[in-house]
Amino acid sequence: MTQPDPIVSLGFLHSVVLTQVVEEQPDLSLRQLAILLTIYLEPPPHTIRGLAAKLKVTKPVITRALDTMGAMMLVSRHRDEKDRRNVLIRRTVEGALYVERLGDLVGEKSGVFHVHT
Repeated sequence: MTQPDPIVSLGFLHSVVLTQVVEEQPDLSLRQLAILLTIYLEPPPHTIRGLAAKLKVTKPVITRALDTMGAMMLVSRHRDEKDRRNVLIRRTVEGALYVERLGDLVGEKSGVFHVHT
């Protein structure tokens, strides 16, 4: 299998990001996007501690990102009824729609930038 040209790969990324900006989608940092995709693409439950371990960052880093994404209604937090010390991160309808639109956009743009092998 032939490796894609780095310029083509960056062009693809640029196209996806530019479309997100032009369409005025929520402005997420790469860290926030990594957290959001982890929450939506990997099976729950998701906790601050678990996300911090997975992304190799501190719990306050996750908390700040969740504060921002919570304000955008992309995720929500709730106390674990089984262990009130834990906070569970939950998906929201708004977050699911954002991830679905992003997936559609990536699929659409990947067709434009597909490199034939």
